Amino acid sequence: MTAVTDRDATDREPIDRDPRFDPAAMRRQYRVAGVDENDLAAGPMAQFGRWFEEAALQDLVYEPNAMVVSTADADGRPSSRTVLMKHYDEQGFVFYTNYDSRKARELAANPHVSLLFPWHPMARQVLVTGIARRTGRDETAAYFRTRPHGSQLGAWASTQSSVIGSRAELESSYEELLARYPEGEQVPVPPHWGGFRVAPRTVEFWQGRENRLHDRLRYTAEQDGSWRVDRLSP
Repeated sequence: MTAVTDRDATDREPIDRDPRFDPAAMRRQYRVAGVDENDLAAGPMAQFGRWFEEAALQDLVYEPNAMVVSTADADGRPSSRTVLMKHYDEQGFVFYTNYDSRKARELAANPHVSLLFPWHPMARQVLVTGIARRTGRDETAAYFRTRPHGSQLGAWASTQSSVIGSRAELESSYEELLARYPEGEQVPVPPHWGGFRVAPRTVEFWQGRENRLHDRLRYTAEQDGSWRVDRLSP
């Protein structure tokens, strides 16, 4: 096999791409109101609550509780995926997963995590860095009972992140569980399934503005429990 050199790459014919699908030409001008330091809540979770409620009430964002969770293994190799936040309060953000999944294994080795809420229709993002810790079993069980019956069975049927032979294998596992626990039967909480709470260390509120002069206001946790707010250059 012949190696491709930089010269080979530059000498290639350009791709004949429809200009409508050229990512370099895709741009929108954000014209929404900005964010002022004086209008922020005293703490990041209260400010998050304001923005989250706006995202939910305006019905512009599909699943406003969807967030990108980024982890890294013990060697620093990152991975990302979208999960649903199921609770937030002054202690942080909570999501649930299989404890044998890739994300959970990486969090066991390296609890540092980042979250991203991509509310693009509102030209907003919330970016979080923090430390993830497992929730208690009582809290996990209480949430598990609120899940639809099919989702409860799915937590048992899926050996998340593991290789399986086919879709049929997954569906067969689900059907076996459905026969064992039909609708109306209580499904036990899987011992390998539960929550993580991300305690924030920084929370950045990003608001798109005209000419790419975006507003970026970041809360950073201080040693005394207070929060410092900094404005970042876009």
